[in-house]
Amino acid sequence: MRRSLDPKSLPTTYTRVVLAERPVGDIIPHKTFRTEPEQKLADLEPGEKQVLVAVDYLSLDPAMRSWLGEKKTYMPPVKIGEIMRAEGLGTIVKTGKDSKWKVGQTVKGVFGWTEYAQMDDKAVALRTVPKGGELLDFLGPFGNVGMTAYFGLFDIGKPKPGETLVVTGAAGAVGSLVCQLGVLKGLKVYAVAGSDEKVQWLEKELGVTKAFNYKNKDIYDQLKKHMKTFDIYFDNVGGEMLNFMLTRMNLFARIVVCGGISDYNNPNPAGLKGHLNLISMRALMQGFLVLDYASKFGPAIAEMQQWLTEGKLKRKYHVVDGIKSAPEALPLLYNGGNTGKLVVRVSNIREGVKTKL
Repeated sequence: MRRSLDPKSLPTTYTRVVLAERPVGDIIPHKTFRTEPEQKLADLEPGEKQVLVAVDYLSLDPAMRSWLGEKKTYMPPVKIGEIMRAEGLGTIVKTGKDSKWKVGQTVKGVFGWTEYAQMDDKAVALRTVPKGGELLDFLGPFGNVGMTAYFGLFDIGKPKPGETLVVTGAAGAVGSLVCQLGVLKGLKVYAVAGSDEKVQWLEKELGVTKAFNYKNKDIYDQLKKHMKTFDIYFDNVGGEMLNFMLTRMNLFARIVVCGGISDYNNPNPAGLKGHLNLISMRALMQGFLVLDYASKFGPAIAEMQQWLTEGKLKRKYHVVDGIKSAPEALPLLYNGGNTGKLVVRVSNIREGVKTKL
């Protein structure tokens, strides 16, 4: 049978945000994106094996910048006029007659920047908050963010107690988790972030050995003085910082290439210098995609959950409100404006959700 909320409790229209034009260089929020209010909700009526989802939270991630260009990367680019791609959490408010899901269930899926999404049954996954967690953790330590930190550090970084780990973008979603995982595994952790406030948070709250503000003019001298050299470099920024780190490797160092925030908005990045040092230091420099580890997520999430429950792992969410705020919020990822995981709170209608047969 078709199940839904009382129709009177649902709006007749909704708002979505689409890609208006491809940015060259920095994202200009209301030029790159177009907000489209007053869309008819009736147009999203679910089919037989579909559901209508009220989007509660959306994840904003640095990789989104690569989806805005014309070039295909690990995912096809977002098309002009298409809803901006984004993973999120939502509440099922209506189901098709043959859907396996129930009204009121919380699900995760790639909903995009929209208040409501029509989704195939197989395109959403049920999410139940585990002990010691909260709903947003499915966009944090239990989601792609947490798995990126976990497998990037452990599978590619291969840390050993007592080694030196350096993390850039250290106050961001992935970086802050990498720092903590390094501390948990007995590493000397040096963190690079973009403000004195972030430096204090990393040192006092997350327990890194020392943190640095990359905006200070003497940043490289400070790194030479305190960090000296490293065994593992978890790179989220690329650019000149990566070039510097290529001169500070220990023998058999490992460089985990997770991202390149400093170059995402640069149409003509300068490229690497000093990469020949990889030869003399017999070092490894490897990129990766977290999706390659999907079959191993279960045990990794269980371990992250255990650390959260024991209070050994902390997470921080930077929440902005409303789907219309998404275009202005996205650039925060590239200018250092966020601390922790950046999410958009779209709506939350779980209270009062009832099943009607």
